[in-house]
This record gives sequence, structure tokens and C-alpha cells, in this order.
Amino acid sequence: MTYPLGDIPVRNDLQTIAFYNVENLFDVFDDQRTNDNDFLSTSVKKWTKKRYGNKLRKLGYTISNIGKKETGKHPALIGIAEVESANAIEDLIASAHLNDCSYKYIHYDSLDERGIDVALLYDATVFQVLDSEIFRVDLLNEANLPDYTRDILLVSGLLDGEKIHVIVNHWSSRREGEKETEFKRLASSNKVGELISKIKHNDAQAKIVVVGDFNDDPSSLSIKQLVDAHGLFNPMETLRSYSRGSSNYNRQWNLFDQILFSTNFFESTKTDFEYFTADIFDANFLKLMNGKYKGTPFRTYIGKRYNGGYSDHFPVYAIFKK
Repeated sequence: MTYPLGDIPVRNDLQTIAFYNVENLFDVFDDQRTNDNDFLSTSVKKWTKKRYGNKLRKLGYTISNIGKKETGKHPALIGIAEVESANAIEDLIASAHLNDCSYKYIHYDSLDERGIDVALLYDATVFQVLDSEIFRVDLLNEANLPDYTRDILLVSGLLDGEKIHVIVNHWSSRREGEKETEFKRLASSNKVGELISKIKHNDAQAKIVVVGDFNDDPSSLSIKQLVDAHGLFNPMETLRSYSRGSSNYNRQWNLFDQILFSTNFFESTKTDFEYFTADIFDANFLKLMNGKYKGTPFRTYIGKRYNGGYSDHFPVYAIFKK
């Protein structure tokens, strides 16, 4: 995919739902409630207002273009991960490329040990929030003490008048090893399954979209059990390849960022949304263009060294048609 795309006709019959792990979007203020010491001007990373502003501008440009080649417009809904605070979200939606997009947001502070949360951005001209709630994933560490991770966010609302439920996730990382941490992601998967069952108990025909950085691939047990047990469809299963994904670690591609949805999005009607297409948003401007890591995400930091990029993840998106 190359940019710019030029003028693209706006498709009012299409809406984009996206997900983006924005890689440590911390504001520049010291918050005693979060572990933000690495993201202060006095830290080794030297997180300054200028660097913060640069990241906001780049993230805003990215978000404004997700799905644009198909729809001619910005996404209606974007789940985001790794954001520190409501203040950082407000700065993001007020940034240069998003301030005309009518974005509002749903965010709750979690007890995550790194001080990062999930949130949902929504275009208030096309989405009306009816209800929102967070759900904690109960985990224990090796000392049998609470091991806090990101909460799961459920937002129910009307997208162009049709009710949908969006579940935003950022499951536990593989930092201590894939197998060693698998139980944590399975616990999150089970929690999402509980939410889906609860939603369907109240409305058997509910339309549900599950987005997130799951730190597992489409073929992983945590994802497969969720898809199989709750009748979901995962369009990301066919997108991962040897040379493509949403994140790259040790020169291997993963597709941890995914969008799953209930299969009633395949039912053809004259008035309701149907599934149209899905993809990884890996435009060239989001990639390193030279060196041994050519083609991988152009990230903000490499360790403690400032790199000046966007994020260590590419966004993913799905488009639905009325």
C-alpha cells in the first residue's frame, strides 16, 4: 500500500472498525498512579513535549487514514491499547489530523502494572453510546498475589442506528515466555467468552465485534477456543503470512492484533450492516524503509533510544456495509 491516495469518494454505506496498539502513549506529566517514570523529560528516554507532540501527530495521521482507500473517510470506531490516561486520549483526538473527525472516547483507568489502558474512540456523528463497562481479569502471580493487567472494555451503542457491542482487549504479553504466560491469555479469553454469553442471553441476535492486541495469533488456543465456542468469525486467519503481520519480533511476523465478529454480520438484509472486508493497515509510511529491519513497524523507541516513529504495531481494520 502506498500513500498519498488522492481524493477518494466517500462511501456512506461503509463504516470502518479498527484497532491500534499505539505503543506507550504517555503524556508528559508525572502521574503518581501510573508507572510513567520512563516517559518524563528527566528520564533516560527523555520524553519531551516535542516528542509527545510528534507522536500524537503521527498517530492521528495514521488513524485518519485507516480504511480510507475503501471508504473515503476515517474510521467510525477505533479500539486503542497502551494509552496512559484520558488526558493523552484528549490530546490525541485534538491533534492535527483528528480534530475535525468528531471523535469522542470511552476510557477507564485500570490497575495495570505498567499504567496503560485500552479505550474506544468513536465518531459521535455516526455512533451513539448506550452503555459501557469494564471487566477485570483475575490473575495471580507466583507469590499468589493479584497480578493486575488491562481491563476488558465493553461498549454498546448504535452505529448508523444499528445496535452493536464492541469488546476492546489487550491481553497479557509473552514477555516471560509464550507457554509460561499462556494461562493469562486463556483467562482473558474465558472472560470475553463470559461477556459474549451474557450479551447473547439478553439478545440472541446481538451483533458483537471483538477487537484487540491479544498477544496470540489467530491459530493460538486462546483465540481458537473463543471463535469456536461462541460462533465468531476471524478474518485475520487468512491475513498472516511469513512476510506479513501486525508486529515483528526476532524477525518473525505475528498477527496479535485482530478483529473478530459474530457471524450474523454475514446475513444479508437491506437495512443492517454486513461484513465487507478486513485488512492490516501497513502503509509504507508506517514502515522502516531501510536496513535489516526494512518493512517492519517504524516504532517510537528501540529500547531506550528514540526512533521517532509511530508504533511497534500496525493497525488492523474491518469494514462493514449497509
